[in-house]
Amino acid sequence: MNAYDWLVNLPMTDDEFSCRVVEISFNQGSRKEFFKNTALQQFEKGDMVTVEGVSGFDVGEVSLSGEIVRIQLKKKGVSETNPEMKKLLRRSSDRDLDLWKQNKAREKEALIRTRAIVHQLKLNMKLSEVEIQADGRKATFFYIADDRVDFRELIKILASEFKVKVEMRQIGARQESGKVGGIGSCGRELCCSTWLTDFKSVNTTAARYQNLSINQTKLSGQCGRLKCCLNYELDTYLDALQSFPENADTLQVAKGTAILIKKDIFKNLMWYVLPDTSKQYPLTIERVKKIKALNAAGTIPAELEAVEITSSKPKEIEPEFVDVVGHITLKSLEKADKKKRFSRSNQQQQQEKKPQQKNTQQRPHQSRPNQPNQPRPNANQQRPQQPPRPNQPQQRRRPPRQQRPPENS
Repeated sequence: MNAYDWLVNLPMTDDEFSCRVVEISFNQGSRKEFFKNTALQQFEKGDMVTVEGVSGFDVGEVSLSGEIVRIQLKKKGVSETNPEMKKLLRRSSDRDLDLWKQNKAREKEALIRTRAIVHQLKLNMKLSEVEIQADGRKATFFYIADDRVDFRELIKILASEFKVKVEMRQIGARQESGKVGGIGSCGRELCCSTWLTDFKSVNTTAARYQNLSINQTKLSGQCGRLKCCLNYELDTYLDALQSFPENADTLQVAKGTAILIKKDIFKNLMWYVLPDTSKQYPLTIERVKKIKALNAAGTIPAELEAVEITSSKPKEIEPEFVDVVGHITLKSLEKADKKKRFSRSNQQQQQEKKPQQKNTQQRPHQSRPNQPNQPRPNANQQRPQQPPRPNQPQQRRRPPRQQRPPENS
Protein backbone atom coordinates (compact mmCIF):
# COMPACT_ATOMS: atom_id res chain seq x y z
CA MET A 1 0.00 0.00 0.00
CA ASN A 2 2.66 2.47 -1.06
CA ALA A 3 1.87 6.10 -1.92
CA TYR A 4 4.23 8.34 -3.89
CA ASP A 5 4.98 11.62 -2.14
CA TRP A 6 5.14 14.03 -5.08
CA LEU A 7 5.46 17.03 -2.71
CA VAL A 8 8.58 15.79 -0.92
CA ASN A 9 10.86 18.33 -2.67
CA LEU A 10 8.51 21.28 -1.98
CA PRO A 11 10.36 23.81 0.25
CA MET A 12 8.41 24.94 3.32
CA THR A 13 9.06 28.51 4.48
CA ASP A 14 6.56 28.77 7.37
CA ASP A 15 6.49 26.01 9.96
CA GLU A 16 3.28 27.27 11.55
CA PHE A 17 1.16 26.31 8.54
CA SER A 18 2.91 23.00 7.87
CA CYS A 19 0.95 19.78 8.39
CA ARG A 20 1.44 18.34 11.88
CA VAL A 21 -0.04 14.95 11.11
CA VAL A 22 1.97 11.90 10.00
CA GLU A 23 0.64 8.74 8.38
CA ILE A 24 2.03 5.56 10.00
CA SER A 25 1.76 2.06 8.50
CA PHE A 26 1.71 -1.14 10.54
CA ASN A 27 2.28 -4.76 9.66
CA GLN A 28 3.95 -4.11 6.29
CA GLY A 29 1.35 -1.61 5.11
CA SER A 30 -1.76 -3.70 5.77
CA ARG A 31 -3.01 -1.10 8.28
CA LYS A 32 -2.49 2.69 8.25
CA GLU A 33 -3.44 5.36 10.79
CA PHE A 34 -2.86 9.09 11.34
CA PHE A 35 -0.97 10.46 14.36
CA LYS A 36 -0.27 13.97 15.63
CA ASN A 37 3.34 15.11 15.52
CA THR A 38 3.36 17.07 18.78
CA ALA A 39 7.17 17.09 19.04
CA LEU A 40 7.40 18.92 15.66
CA GLN A 41 10.26 16.65 14.55
CA GLN A 42 11.05 16.13 10.89
CA PHE A 43 10.34 12.55 9.82
CA GLU A 44 10.96 10.98 6.45
CA LYS A 45 9.41 8.00 4.78
CA GLY A 46 10.75 4.73 6.21
CA ASP A 47 11.61 6.02 9.70
CA MET A 48 10.59 3.74 12.59
CA VAL A 49 8.65 5.67 15.24
CA THR A 50 6.92 4.88 18.54
CA VAL A 51 3.26 5.93 18.83
CA GLU A 52 0.47 5.67 21.36
CA GLY A 53 -1.31 2.34 21.61
CA VAL A 54 -4.01 0.73 23.72
CA SER A 55 -2.75 1.13 27.30
CA GLY A 56 0.81 1.14 25.98
CA PHE A 57 2.83 1.95 22.87
CA ASP A 58 3.23 0.57 19.38
CA VAL A 59 5.94 0.74 16.72
CA GLY A 60 5.23 1.62 13.10
CA GLU A 61 6.85 2.95 9.94
CA VAL A 62 6.35 6.44 8.52
CA SER A 63 4.60 6.15 5.15
CA LEU A 64 3.74 9.83 4.45
CA SER A 65 4.72 13.15 5.98
CA GLY A 66 4.35 16.78 4.99
CA GLU A 67 1.71 18.43 2.79
CA ILE A 68 0.72 15.19 1.05
CA VAL A 69 -0.86 14.03 4.32
CA ARG A 70 -3.51 16.76 4.07
CA ILE A 71 -4.69 15.27 0.76
CA GLN A 72 -4.97 11.86 2.41
CA LEU A 73 -6.89 13.36 5.35
CA LYS A 74 -9.35 14.95 2.94
CA LYS A 75 -9.74 11.68 1.06
CA LYS A 76 -10.40 9.70 4.26
CA GLY A 77 -12.66 12.41 5.74
CA VAL A 78 -10.51 12.94 8.85
CA SER A 79 -10.06 16.37 10.43
CA GLU A 80 -6.54 17.58 11.11
CA THR A 81 -7.63 19.04 14.47
CA ASN A 82 -9.41 15.91 15.68
CA PRO A 83 -8.93 15.72 19.49
CA GLU A 84 -9.29 11.92 19.51
CA MET A 85 -6.29 11.47 17.22
CA LYS A 86 -3.42 9.65 18.91
CA LYS A 87 0.03 11.16 19.32
CA LEU A 88 3.43 10.28 17.92
CA LEU A 89 5.74 9.89 20.91
CA ARG A 90 9.32 9.66 19.66
CA ARG A 91 11.72 8.03 17.25
CA SER A 92 12.00 4.33 18.06
CA SER A 93 14.94 3.35 20.25
CA ASP A 94 16.84 0.06 20.18
CA ARG A 95 14.89 -1.20 23.19
CA ASP A 96 11.57 -0.47 21.46
CA LEU A 97 12.68 -2.27 18.31
CA ASP A 98 13.91 -5.34 20.23
CA LEU A 99 10.62 -5.63 22.12
CA TRP A 100 8.67 -5.16 18.88
CA LYS A 101 10.61 -7.95 17.14
CA GLN A 102 10.06 -10.36 20.06
CA ASN A 103 6.28 -9.83 20.03
CA LYS A 104 6.13 -10.07 16.22
CA ALA A 105 7.78 -13.49 16.43
CA ARG A 106 4.87 -14.69 18.61
CA GLU A 107 2.23 -14.01 15.94
CA LYS A 108 2.66 -17.24 13.97
CA GLU A 109 2.39 -19.46 17.04
CA ALA A 110 -0.63 -17.48 18.25
CA LEU A 111 -2.32 -17.90 14.85
CA ILE A 112 -1.85 -21.69 14.85
CA ARG A 113 -3.03 -22.03 18.45
CA THR A 114 -6.10 -19.83 17.87
CA ARG A 115 -7.14 -21.84 14.81
CA ALA A 116 -7.00 -25.01 16.90
CA ILE A 117 -9.20 -23.41 19.59
CA VAL A 118 -11.71 -22.24 16.96
CA HIS A 119 -11.86 -25.78 15.58
CA GLN A 120 -12.51 -27.20 19.05
CA LEU A 121 -15.30 -24.71 19.72
CA LYS A 122 -16.81 -25.47 16.25
CA LEU A 123 -17.23 -21.82 15.32
CA ASN A 124 -18.19 -20.98 11.74
CA MET A 125 -15.36 -18.51 11.13
CA LYS A 126 -11.95 -18.39 9.47
CA LEU A 127 -9.02 -16.76 11.27
CA SER A 128 -6.71 -15.01 8.79
CA GLU A 129 -4.18 -12.98 10.80
CA VAL A 130 -3.06 -12.08 14.31
CA GLU A 131 -1.39 -8.73 15.03
CA ILE A 132 0.24 -8.19 18.44
CA GLN A 133 1.08 -4.71 19.71
CA ALA A 134 4.75 -3.78 20.10
CA ASP A 135 4.62 -3.86 23.93
CA GLY A 136 2.70 -7.16 23.94
CA ARG A 137 -0.38 -5.87 25.83
CA LYS A 138 -2.94 -6.16 23.05
CA ALA A 139 -3.63 -8.60 20.22
CA THR A 140 -5.98 -8.05 17.27
CA PHE A 141 -7.50 -11.14 15.61
CA PHE A 142 -8.75 -10.69 12.03
CA TYR A 143 -11.38 -13.22 10.94
CA ILE A 144 -13.79 -13.90 8.07
CA ALA A 145 -17.35 -15.11 8.63
CA ASP A 146 -20.47 -15.21 6.48
CA ASP A 147 -22.90 -15.03 9.40
CA ARG A 148 -22.82 -13.58 12.86
CA VAL A 149 -20.52 -15.45 15.27
CA ASP A 150 -20.80 -15.68 19.04
CA PHE A 151 -17.15 -15.61 20.16
CA ARG A 152 -17.61 -14.64 23.83
CA GLU A 153 -16.22 -17.96 25.00
CA LEU A 154 -13.37 -17.65 22.49
CA ILE A 155 -12.31 -14.26 23.89
CA LYS A 156 -12.10 -15.66 27.43
CA ILE A 157 -9.91 -18.57 26.31
CA LEU A 158 -7.60 -16.31 24.24
CA ALA A 159 -7.19 -13.79 27.07
CA SER A 160 -6.18 -16.52 29.54
CA GLU A 161 -4.00 -18.28 26.96
CA PHE A 162 -1.90 -15.31 25.73
CA LYS A 163 -2.30 -12.86 28.66
CA VAL A 164 -3.26 -9.97 26.39
CA LYS A 165 -6.23 -7.75 25.67
CA VAL A 166 -8.17 -9.38 22.81
CA GLU A 167 -9.84 -7.48 19.97
CA MET A 168 -11.82 -9.34 17.28
CA ARG A 169 -12.10 -7.57 13.92
CA GLN A 170 -14.13 -8.91 10.99
CA ILE A 171 -12.84 -8.40 7.44
CA GLY A 172 -13.94 -9.47 3.97
CA ALA A 173 -12.39 -11.86 1.49
CA ARG A 174 -10.85 -8.99 -0.50
CA GLN A 175 -9.16 -7.56 2.61
CA GLU A 176 -7.77 -10.99 3.42
CA SER A 177 -6.22 -11.36 -0.04
CA GLY A 178 -4.71 -7.89 0.42
CA LYS A 179 -3.07 -8.99 3.67
CA VAL A 180 -1.81 -12.28 2.25
CA GLY A 181 -0.67 -10.83 -1.10
CA GLY A 182 0.31 -12.65 -4.25
CA ILE A 183 0.67 -12.43 -8.04
CA GLY A 184 -2.37 -12.05 -10.26
CA SER A 185 -3.09 -13.55 -13.67
CA CYS A 186 -1.72 -10.36 -15.28
CA GLY A 187 1.73 -11.15 -13.86
CA ARG A 188 1.80 -8.20 -11.45
CA GLU A 189 1.31 -7.94 -7.71
CA LEU A 190 -2.29 -7.87 -6.52
CA CYS A 191 -3.98 -4.46 -6.60
CA CYS A 192 -5.57 -5.00 -3.18
CA SER A 193 -2.13 -5.48 -1.61
CA THR A 194 -0.37 -2.56 -3.36
CA TRP A 195 -2.63 0.47 -3.90
CA LEU A 196 -6.35 -0.37 -3.90
CA THR A 197 -8.13 0.75 -0.73
CA ASP A 198 -11.78 1.19 -1.74
CA PHE A 199 -13.40 -2.12 -2.65
CA LYS A 200 -16.46 -1.72 -4.88
CA SER A 201 -18.95 -4.44 -5.75
CA VAL A 202 -18.31 -6.23 -9.06
CA ASN A 203 -21.15 -7.86 -11.00
CA THR A 204 -21.27 -10.13 -14.01
CA THR A 205 -22.95 -7.32 -15.97
CA ALA A 206 -19.54 -5.61 -16.11
CA ALA A 207 -18.19 -8.66 -17.97
CA ARG A 208 -21.19 -8.69 -20.33
CA TYR A 209 -20.73 -5.03 -21.26
CA GLN A 210 -17.10 -5.80 -22.16
CA ASN A 211 -18.05 -8.87 -24.26
CA LEU A 212 -16.22 -11.27 -21.94
CA SER A 213 -17.19 -14.91 -21.62
CA ILE A 214 -18.85 -15.69 -18.31
CA ASN A 215 -16.23 -18.12 -17.04
CA GLN A 216 -16.04 -18.26 -13.26
CA THR A 217 -12.47 -19.57 -13.13
CA LYS A 218 -11.13 -16.80 -15.38
CA LEU A 219 -13.12 -13.92 -13.95
CA SER A 220 -12.55 -14.69 -10.25
CA GLY A 221 -9.42 -13.63 -8.38
CA GLN A 222 -7.46 -15.24 -5.57
CA CYS A 223 -10.07 -14.11 -3.05
CA GLY A 224 -12.77 -16.17 -4.79
CA ARG A 225 -14.71 -13.05 -5.83
CA LEU A 226 -14.90 -11.36 -9.22
CA LYS A 227 -11.75 -9.45 -10.14
CA CYS A 228 -11.65 -5.78 -9.19
CA CYS A 229 -10.05 -4.91 -12.53
CA LEU A 230 -13.37 -5.60 -14.30
CA ASN A 231 -14.50 -2.14 -13.12
CA TYR A 232 -11.42 -0.28 -14.38
CA GLU A 233 -12.52 0.04 -18.03
CA LEU A 234 -16.26 -0.29 -17.49
CA ASP A 235 -16.92 3.47 -17.81
CA THR A 236 -15.07 3.58 -21.13
CA TYR A 237 -17.17 0.73 -22.50
CA LEU A 238 -20.41 2.34 -21.30
CA ASP A 239 -19.52 5.63 -22.99
CA ALA A 240 -18.72 3.83 -26.24
CA LEU A 241 -21.94 1.78 -26.16
CA GLN A 242 -24.09 4.93 -26.10
CA SER A 243 -23.59 5.37 -29.85
CA PHE A 244 -24.96 1.87 -30.55
CA PRO A 245 -28.71 1.55 -31.24
CA GLU A 246 -30.96 0.12 -28.55
CA ASN A 247 -33.42 -2.75 -29.00
CA ALA A 248 -31.46 -4.06 -31.98
CA ASP A 249 -31.19 -7.69 -30.82
CA THR A 250 -33.16 -8.95 -33.86
CA LEU A 251 -33.51 -7.72 -37.44
CA GLN A 252 -36.06 -8.88 -40.02
CA VAL A 253 -34.70 -9.61 -43.52
CA ALA A 254 -35.91 -11.71 -46.46
CA LYS A 255 -33.85 -14.77 -45.37
CA GLY A 256 -35.26 -14.73 -41.82
CA THR A 257 -34.63 -13.18 -38.43
CA ALA A 258 -31.04 -12.09 -37.81
CA ILE A 259 -29.94 -12.43 -34.17
CA LEU A 260 -27.33 -10.18 -32.55
CA ILE A 261 -24.25 -12.03 -31.22
CA LYS A 262 -21.78 -9.37 -30.13
CA LYS A 263 -20.83 -5.72 -30.42
CA ASP A 264 -17.37 -4.55 -31.37
CA ILE A 265 -16.96 -1.07 -29.90
CA PHE A 266 -13.46 -0.63 -31.32
CA LYS A 267 -14.59 -1.05 -34.94
CA ASN A 268 -18.22 0.10 -34.41
CA LEU A 269 -19.62 -3.14 -35.79
CA MET A 270 -22.52 -5.38 -34.79
CA TRP A 271 -22.38 -9.09 -35.62
CA TYR A 272 -25.52 -11.00 -36.62
CA VAL A 273 -26.32 -14.62 -37.49
CA LEU A 274 -29.08 -15.89 -39.78
CA PRO A 275 -31.10 -18.99 -38.78
CA ASP A 276 -30.14 -21.19 -41.76
CA THR A 277 -26.35 -20.71 -41.58
CA SER A 278 -23.75 -20.32 -38.87
CA LYS A 279 -21.92 -17.59 -40.74
CA GLN A 280 -21.53 -14.29 -38.89
CA TYR A 281 -22.35 -11.04 -40.71
CA PRO A 282 -20.76 -7.77 -39.47
CA LEU A 283 -22.96 -4.69 -39.95
CA THR A 284 -22.20 -1.04 -39.40
CA ILE A 285 -24.18 1.04 -36.93
CA GLU A 286 -25.75 3.10 -39.73
CA ARG A 287 -26.90 -0.03 -41.57
CA VAL A 288 -28.47 -1.46 -38.40
CA LYS A 289 -30.35 1.79 -37.75
CA LYS A 290 -31.59 1.80 -41.36
CA ILE A 291 -32.86 -1.79 -41.19
CA LYS A 292 -34.50 -1.05 -37.85
CA ALA A 293 -36.32 1.94 -39.37
CA LEU A 294 -37.45 -0.16 -42.35
CA ASN A 295 -38.79 -2.88 -40.05
CA ALA A 296 -40.67 -0.27 -38.03
CA ALA A 297 -42.23 0.99 -41.29
CA GLY A 298 -43.32 -2.55 -42.19
CA THR A 299 -40.80 -3.24 -44.99
CA ILE A 300 -38.34 -6.10 -45.01
CA PRO A 301 -35.00 -5.59 -46.82
CA ALA A 302 -33.65 -8.28 -49.08
CA GLU A 303 -30.12 -8.59 -47.58
CA LEU A 304 -28.15 -7.51 -44.55
CA GLU A 305 -25.37 -5.94 -46.66
CA ALA A 306 -22.50 -7.12 -44.48
CA VAL A 307 -19.18 -5.31 -44.42
CA GLU A 308 -15.99 -6.93 -45.66
CA ILE A 309 -13.37 -6.84 -42.94
CA THR A 310 -9.77 -6.43 -43.99
CA SER A 311 -6.99 -6.91 -41.50
CA SER A 312 -4.79 -3.88 -40.94
CA LYS A 313 -1.75 -6.02 -40.26
CA PRO A 314 0.65 -6.23 -43.21
CA LYS A 315 1.13 -9.67 -44.67
CA GLU A 316 4.45 -11.25 -43.93
CA ILE A 317 6.41 -12.03 -47.08
CA GLU A 318 8.09 -15.40 -46.91
CA PRO A 319 11.74 -15.27 -47.97
CA GLU A 320 12.60 -17.19 -51.09
CA PHE A 321 15.02 -20.09 -50.83
CA VAL A 322 18.35 -19.50 -52.54
CA ASP A 323 21.00 -22.17 -52.91
CA VAL A 324 24.28 -20.48 -51.99
CA VAL A 325 26.37 -23.61 -51.50
CA GLY A 326 29.88 -22.87 -52.78
CA HIS A 327 29.21 -19.16 -53.28
CA ILE A 328 29.79 -17.92 -49.77
CA THR A 329 32.78 -18.78 -47.61
CA LEU A 330 32.84 -17.99 -43.96
CA LYS A 331 36.40 -17.04 -43.09
CA SER A 332 35.68 -17.10 -39.39
CA LEU A 333 34.64 -20.77 -39.58
CA GLU A 334 37.72 -21.63 -41.64
CA LYS A 335 39.95 -20.00 -39.04
CA ALA A 336 38.18 -21.91 -36.30
CA ASP A 337 38.71 -25.21 -38.16
CA LYS A 338 42.40 -24.47 -38.60
CA LYS A 339 42.76 -23.70 -34.90
CA LYS A 340 41.02 -26.95 -33.98
CA ARG A 341 43.29 -28.98 -36.28
CA PHE A 342 46.41 -27.28 -34.95
CA SER A 343 45.36 -27.91 -31.34
CA ARG A 344 44.61 -31.58 -32.07
CA SER A 345 48.03 -32.13 -33.69
CA ASN A 346 49.75 -30.51 -30.68
CA GLN A 347 47.83 -32.76 -28.29
CA GLN A 348 48.80 -35.87 -30.23
CA GLN A 349 52.47 -34.88 -30.21
CA GLN A 350 52.37 -34.26 -26.47
CA GLN A 351 50.73 -37.63 -25.85
CA GLU A 352 53.45 -39.38 -27.91
CA LYS A 353 56.24 -37.65 -25.98
CA LYS A 354 54.85 -38.58 -22.56
CA PRO A 355 55.44 -42.40 -22.75
CA GLN A 356 58.99 -41.87 -24.06
CA GLN A 357 59.81 -39.61 -21.15
CA LYS A 358 58.41 -42.16 -18.71
CA ASN A 359 60.63 -44.98 -20.15
CA THR A 360 63.77 -42.85 -19.98
CA GLN A 361 63.05 -41.87 -16.41
CA GLN A 362 62.42 -45.46 -15.23
CA ARG A 363 65.59 -47.07 -16.77
CA PRO A 364 68.38 -45.69 -14.45
CA HIS A 365 66.32 -46.56 -11.37
CA GLN A 366 65.87 -50.25 -12.29
CA SER A 367 68.10 -52.62 -10.33
CA ARG A 368 67.94 -56.32 -9.76
CA PRO A 369 67.21 -57.41 -6.20
CA ASN A 370 69.93 -58.93 -3.98
CA GLN A 371 72.70 -57.95 -6.41
CA PRO A 372 75.19 -55.14 -5.95
CA ASN A 373 75.35 -52.50 -8.58
CA GLN A 374 78.27 -53.32 -10.88
CA PRO A 375 79.98 -50.82 -13.15
CA ARG A 376 79.10 -51.16 -16.80
CA PRO A 377 81.98 -52.19 -19.11
CA ASN A 378 83.38 -49.64 -21.46
CA ALA A 379 82.85 -49.92 -25.17
CA ASN A 380 86.65 -50.24 -25.79
CA GLN A 381 87.05 -53.22 -23.49
CA GLN A 382 86.58 -56.64 -25.11
CA ARG A 383 84.02 -58.91 -23.56
CA PRO A 384 85.44 -62.37 -22.55
CA GLN A 385 84.29 -65.22 -24.76
CA GLN A 386 81.92 -67.57 -23.02
CA PRO A 387 82.51 -71.31 -23.47
CA PRO A 388 79.86 -73.06 -25.55
CA ARG A 389 77.12 -74.89 -23.79
CA PRO A 390 77.54 -78.67 -23.66
CA ASN A 391 74.05 -79.44 -25.00
CA GLN A 392 74.46 -77.30 -28.10
CA PRO A 393 76.93 -78.28 -30.87
CA GLN A 394 79.69 -75.91 -31.78
CA GLN A 395 79.19 -73.95 -34.91
CA ARG A 396 81.96 -74.31 -37.45
CA ARG A 397 83.56 -71.16 -38.57
CA ARG A 398 84.50 -70.71 -42.20
CA PRO A 399 88.08 -69.61 -42.95
CA PRO A 400 88.44 -66.14 -44.29
CA ARG A 401 88.59 -65.81 -48.05
CA GLN A 402 91.97 -65.12 -49.55
CA GLN A 403 92.18 -62.08 -51.68
CA ARG A 404 93.49 -62.65 -55.16
CA PRO A 405 96.43 -60.54 -56.23
CA PRO A 406 95.61 -57.97 -58.85
CA GLU A 407 96.31 -59.05 -62.39
CA ASN A 408 99.06 -57.20 -64.15
CA SER A 409 97.84 -55.67 -67.24
